[in-house]
Formats: sequence, structure tokens, C-alpha cells
Amino acid sequence: MKFLCAHECSGEHHLIIDDSENLSRVVISRITNIIESGAKPILVNENLAVQALNSALFNQQELEVVQKKIEVRDLETFGRCEVDNVVDRVFVTMKSDEPIKRQLFERCKKLRIPINTINSSELSSFTMLSTYKKGDFQLGVTTTHQSCKLANRLKREIVQKLPENLDQIVSNIGNLKRRIQFIDSEDEDILDDVKDVKRPRWLSQIIEYYPLSKLADISISDLTDAYANMPVVEQQHATKQGRISLVGSGPGSLSMLTVGALHEIYNADLILADKLVPQQIIDIIPKKTEVFIARKFPGNAENAQQELLNIGIENLQRGKHIVRLKQGDPYIFGRGGEEYNFFASHGYKPVVMPGLTSALVAPVVATVPTTHRDVSDQVLVCTGTGKKGKLPDLPVFQSNRTVVFLMSLGKMVDILPLLYDRKWPTDLPVCVVERASCPDQRLIRTRLGDLIDVLKAVESRPPGLLVTGYSCEVLCKLDNGQKYRIEEGYHETHVRTSLHDIIGVLSEDKLPK
Repeated sequence: MKFLCAHECSGEHHLIIDDSENLSRVVISRITNIIESGAKPILVNENLAVQALNSALFNQQELEVVQKKIEVRDLETFGRCEVDNVVDRVFVTMKSDEPIKRQLFERCKKLRIPINTINSSELSSFTMLSTYKKGDFQLGVTTTHQSCKLANRLKREIVQKLPENLDQIVSNIGNLKRRIQFIDSEDEDILDDVKDVKRPRWLSQIIEYYPLSKLADISISDLTDAYANMPVVEQQHATKQGRISLVGSGPGSLSMLTVGALHEIYNADLILADKLVPQQIIDIIPKKTEVFIARKFPGNAENAQQELLNIGIENLQRGKHIVRLKQGDPYIFGRGGEEYNFFASHGYKPVVMPGLTSALVAPVVATVPTTHRDVSDQVLVCTGTGKKGKLPDLPVFQSNRTVVFLMSLGKMVDILPLLYDRKWPTDLPVCVVERASCPDQRLIRTRLGDLIDVLKAVESRPPGLLVTGYSCEVLCKLDNGQKYRIEEGYHETHVRTSLHDIIGVLSEDKLPK
């Protein structure tokens, strides 16, 4: 049905079995959903008075009402005559506890007809969802027979946190996807200069990293690098009022954002953010603060970096407080040193606020002690992506060392042979950590020799990193014969309640003089 559009229901016959004297809210909801899904609802009820049916609610052609006592054989009577007369789905909303309910369930099971019996999970073969629909966006929540009211509560809580323009976002992304797949004359000129860009990959990264509320305004022209041709601001070395901070936002969790970083974010005039800065960090930026997200998509990384620097200089010359917001720590493979030199050479010495790097956070959230007595007394942080995409010089294996590889998962096919040349064992425990400390965090535990096959078997969820070493199995081991194990989710520390109090204290107009 159209609860999550998981099934095609056009032309189906759905049977609703009820015993109330008036149309209940549940029955009306069932009928409405069935009609919206394209199926024909048939209501069987011997107690329902004809006058109780409100003609304004349902067209007679949309709803068929049969006033009779339900019989098991009706399951093979009210279906589509052009097929086999067997109904396609059954909803039992009877309040009375009669034997017919179990008889219907048993017969449906034999005929392989999906059946849902209200308040009787043992007599149901599928669960109803608490649903929300806006445009082409649909959300369904279930607690798997435990509590419908709780499912409704959870749905409301989720919907409150969704962007108001979610229907526009879904519609716009769908339109972009079609236009990228089927380029027409209208787009040929726009995309002429970016023939080598992997457009589907570009769109997937837009969806993954761009602020969700702004996806409704993304246009196909953003695929070009025309924006990178902005005139370079003339550098002026006179006395300036602006100031800039290079701020590490940590791996994503609000509880891992430093007080110093929060202070800089809350008192900025303009925030220049990496596209990898997680949404939960972006969400705490005050609405009055201007935000620019780096447009570092395939084929445009260098241009996008220069664009950020140009915007920073231009706004510094206007006397603004600029925060260059970076994921993790600015100096751990974050170009922090390069950006420090750039702004310092133009007369602006940045203030650098360190952040928790994912290289150290990821092992913790993955239950991997990077150092452990008699197992590991060294930690090495490497990158799998050198300058201009080349492979860096990789380390020789040492059994007493935990090695964390950043920006490497996409190049493992090239990296692994080099590691084997450096005596890395195929049975070495490893752990892939994706979106460390974010709500959609994922851990993949496996061994080095199985890593490529495992990465091919699961869809990637960037950004991710690889933790290697015998420390990976100190606290969590794979079962005997288990090739890999996936662990989903991260439970955030509840900091939102007190966040407003913290921000209030950190506001510059409230700090002690």
C-alpha cells in the first residue's frame, strides 16, 4: 500500500472486516489509505447501519459496503473476478473476540493473503505503520506490534525535526537526478565544460553533505565550475579590522564539540564550512549567521578551496569575524597549516581552535583501545590519499602498533598490495568506522585479507576510516568463522537540553570584561 509505497496496489481488492455500528476513526483511516493506494476497499459489517455511512466521506464507486456476517469463504469471493476472486489484503478491525478472527487468519495464511488484525499481533502477518506524507516524501514508523501510540509519538517527534520544505527538497533532487541522467538541449551548454565529472557521484555527494534545508534550491548549474572563476580579490596589506579563526568541529557529535569551538561558532559573522562538517553541527549555527559550504565535489576540489580563501579575504577586509569550520582537527589532514599561511601572508593571523580528530575518536566509539598493555604501545595516523590523489609512502608492519588510515577506503584495492609487500598479515584484525559519532555511525569489523570483499558487499557511508592492529580485537572479537560484522548507530550524549544555557554564557556580550 502507499504507507511507504512498498507495494503496487493499483486495481487490488482490500477487505476490511468490522463489527461496529458506526464508522470508527481506524476504519475511516483504513479506507482512506486503501483508496489513496489505488486499491478498492470492501467493508464487510453486519451491524453498520446504511445511514451511518457519510456519503461526503467516500464516493460509492470508491467504497463497496457489504452488510453481512463475515464468513471465511468470503476471502475467495470478494477478490478481482478477472483474476481468481481471492482478495489481495485483509484488515480485521473487529473489537469482539470471536473465533472467526483466528479462522480468517489461518485461512489467509494458507492462501498467502497478508492480514492485519487490530490489537492482535499473533493474528497478523504484517504490521501497520504510523505514517506521514508531504509531497513525494513519505515516512513510516513501526514499533513491531509493541505500541501504536508510541509509534505515533515517535512519528511526531521525527516530523518536528524535519525541514519545512522537505517536499520541495525531494522534488528538486528527483528533478536533478532525471536531468543529469538524461541531458537535454537546455542543459547541454551548462554541462559542456564538465563532461569528465561523474555527475551521479556529484549528486550523491550533494545529497550526503549539503545542509538538508538548502537542497531545495540546488540547481544543475552548480555542477559547473563557473563559480570558481570569481575575480580574485586584490590583496591589501593595510591595517584591517577583520579576524579569522580556524576551528575544528570534531567528528560530528555535539558532545565532542569543544567549548572554544562553540564560542567561535556562536560569535561569527560568516562561517566557511567544509562539506564534511556533519549536519548536527551545522544545525547549531545561529540563524542570523551567514554560512557558506565548500563546494568540493569531484573535479573541483582545488577551485573550491581557492573560492573559500577568496571569500574569506574579501569578508576580512570588510571587518568581519570569519570562522573557517573544519571537520575533526584543522591540523590533521585538514589543510589547516596551508590556510594559516595563506591568511597570515595577507595580514590576518588566524586563531586556531583544536578539535577532536576522528583518527582518535573513531577507535574509541568502535571499542578499540589504540594502546593496550602487551598489545600496542604505538599509534600511527596515516592518509591513503597523498598530494594530487597519489598514494603516500605506507608504513612497514609492526605488530605492537595501531595504525589509523584516513581517506583511504576508496583506494584499498591499490593500497593493500603495497601493505602486503611491507609484511602486513592477511589475518590482521581491522575495523572500518564510518561517520564516527554521528547518529548514522557504522562499524564494520573484519580482517585485512577480507577487507576488499567486505567493502564491495556493503554500500559505503563516507566519511570513513580504517583502524588496523591487534588492538582491534582486545575488547570485541569476531565469532569463529565470521567473515565480518556490522554494528549500526551511535547514541549521542544528551547535551541539547543544556546547549542553550552554554551558548548564553559564551555570547561575547555576556562574558566578563
